[in-house]
Amino acid sequence: MGLQPLEFSDCYLDSPWFRERVRAHEAELEKTNKFIKELLKDGKNLIAATKNLSAAQRKFAHSLRDFKFEFIGDAETDDERYIDASLHEFSNFLKNLEEQREILALSVTETLIKPLERFRKEQLGAVKEEKKKFDKETEKNYSLLEKHLNLSAKKKELQLQEADNLVEQNRKHFYELSLEYVCKLQEIQERKKFECVEPVLSFFQGLFTFYHQGYELAKDFNHYKMALQINIQNTRNRFEGTRSEVEELMNKIRRNPQEHKRANHFTMEGYLYVQEKRPAPFGSSWVKHYCMYRKETKKFTMIPFEHRSGGKVGDEELFVLTYCTKRNTDTIDRRFCFDLEVSDRPGVPVTMQAFSEEDRKLWMEALDGKEAVTIIFKIFFNSAQLDKIGFTVIKKCISAVETRGINDQGLYRVVGVSSKVQRLLSLLMDAKTCNEVDLENSVDWEVKTITSAMKQYLRSLPEPLMTYELHEEFIVPAKSGSPESRVNAVHFLVHKLPEKNKEMLEILVKHLANVSKHAKRNLMTVANLGVVFGPTLMRPQEETVAAIMDLKFQNIVVEILIENHEKIFKTLPDATFPEPISMSVSPPNAPPRQSRRQGQRIKRPLAVYNLCLELDDVDSHSSPREDTPTGSIDSLSSQSPTPAFSSSPPGLLDGNHLIMDSGDLAGWTTNLPGQSRPSMVSWMNIPSANPAATNTALSTFFFPNPATGSDRAVESAAHRKARAVYPCEAEHSSELSFQIGAIFEDVQFSREPGWLEGTLNGKRGLIPQNYVQFL
Repeated sequence: MGLQPLEFSDCYLDSPWFRERVRAHEAELEKTNKFIKELLKDGKNLIAATKNLSAAQRKFAHSLRDFKFEFIGDAETDDERYIDASLHEFSNFLKNLEEQREILALSVTETLIKPLERFRKEQLGAVKEEKKKFDKETEKNYSLLEKHLNLSAKKKELQLQEADNLVEQNRKHFYELSLEYVCKLQEIQERKKFECVEPVLSFFQGLFTFYHQGYELAKDFNHYKMALQINIQNTRNRFEGTRSEVEELMNKIRRNPQEHKRANHFTMEGYLYVQEKRPAPFGSSWVKHYCMYRKETKKFTMIPFEHRSGGKVGDEELFVLTYCTKRNTDTIDRRFCFDLEVSDRPGVPVTMQAFSEEDRKLWMEALDGKEAVTIIFKIFFNSAQLDKIGFTVIKKCISAVETRGINDQGLYRVVGVSSKVQRLLSLLMDAKTCNEVDLENSVDWEVKTITSAMKQYLRSLPEPLMTYELHEEFIVPAKSGSPESRVNAVHFLVHKLPEKNKEMLEILVKHLANVSKHAKRNLMTVANLGVVFGPTLMRPQEETVAAIMDLKFQNIVVEILIENHEKIFKTLPDATFPEPISMSVSPPNAPPRQSRRQGQRIKRPLAVYNLCLELDDVDSHSSPREDTPTGSIDSLSSQSPTPAFSSSPPGLLDGNHLIMDSGDLAGWTTNLPGQSRPSMVSWMNIPSANPAATNTALSTFFFPNPATGSDRAVESAAHRKARAVYPCEAEHSSELSFQIGAIFEDVQFSREPGWLEGTLNGKRGLIPQNYVQFL
């Protein structure tokens, strides 16, 4: 049962039960006061904890932002670049989240702490003051009453009359104070319910707003997250292929290091101990040097180097060799020694010690010493050729795969038994038995055996199908350029291949494109086929770790071939297309969009993460995400999503990003001088804020039209047609949705930074400026 109401009429009676009810009300208010006091303490602790959490999150975000991955080689794939940029994106996401948390902390102070403190001080404090006055008046009233009743009846009438008037006046004042106190008690009892709960409600509203902002941030981040998962999966797939190649090379070198010696301009190089003679009685010391010898010039270079002393490199010493002789153990108390005589110190031989007898023989041979050893390199002979037999083998294998196993999971990834593969190859490569082998109907040969035999045949060719000569030229566009320029470059280079190579490549790529169309069943997307056939169709002439690091770019070239096989093999390349020049880093393929919705929420994060992953089948070779095995889409070589950089305006991104007109770009450029990191080109149609910097950047590229001034670009942008080079999904009713190739009419610059206005299919709306190129 709740508190009993305090009747005003009871104030005049002031009965014991009235006083009991007053004390119950007073106890309830004291309990409320303690509750609010404890709540305020907890609220302040919550604010402090929130600020500590926010500081820790910000420190974590700064750690993410400040770290940068270094890559091996001279370039990265698009996937690797997006992974590198992901830490900065994560940092921005946390930063935006913490800004919302700071708003929450401020709102807790304004909506919870201050109102409760005000209620406690102004209302409950006022009741306490009223209680003190009521208790004081009670004491005064009843003391005066007792004193009055103790007056002697023998006092004069006038004195008694005055005493009666004083008591009556005091009683009236006490009753008025009692009425006010009772009214105040009941008023606060009713007021406390909404005065206490309303601030708590406001606190929860702020809390829910924070969580909703987090939900909105996560919602915007979801597109980026899905794209990044695909980037990671593609990079992991390429890593697995690269790792197996590196391990294979390591094992080859482990078995016979000399057979896999890197080709360089030194005839022989390695560590030798050099005897340094000292004056008597100190004898001599032996110091380790790294030595290099070039037979053509007879120049011998040696550099003192000691691993145990922190790897400090000494001064280089160069001399011209006269002759070399072997030292026997009867002339020196050390093994594996030989003497060198140099032109500038005749008659004073330099004594050196090799690490082993075999090492000494190799040095003696290189130095034309008296005892030399001839290194016999193995020459592998293979009968695989691009002849009639070769075309027959490939066509029979392809026909069998498409007839029997086009839907087999892991097609071309699952390998056959080596002995069966060798036996099938021996039958297919023999002109007498080739026609007798029935691969389409025979159960003797499994599909995995056929696919492994085909890959083995291609790898056994004297040189790869895409030739050693053009290997580096194929790699260059995979490392640089826009999607369109990559396709054009590969198209151009394919038609430079020898006719038989091009014919065989066309047969094979057409088959791989057919395999990729069944990716929902066989799980072999374009990206997966690139991983399998990259090292099969392309390989460098010299096997090195650096060359293997380019394996991922070989995969991208194969992806481009599969995705664009109709254009590459059925049409001739542009005769005016320039041959590519090496460029170390390519631009992002899908540019960031400038967010127009920043006013809807405070600090909208990272522009907009709308990467349009699932495209219509007409415009994309990608499978829907839910049907894509292991989180990988067909290829990111031509449709790679790009993370959005919130801190960058749609114009000049930063000092290392050039602004180009993608409609005029026809080739690649060399690395810009004076840059510690290679520059990245942002493919946007927007004039630079710095015309001089823009013109300097433009001068390093090939343009079919000489007019490249920024002012002219602004003028020519109005009332023009434009074509979409990337797909886009509208996120607001004022924006247009479109696919690649859409043509926009009456295109003009919008007042929104980074956006254009145009008409598509009769509807006018906003278009991301860096998603189109002007016609």
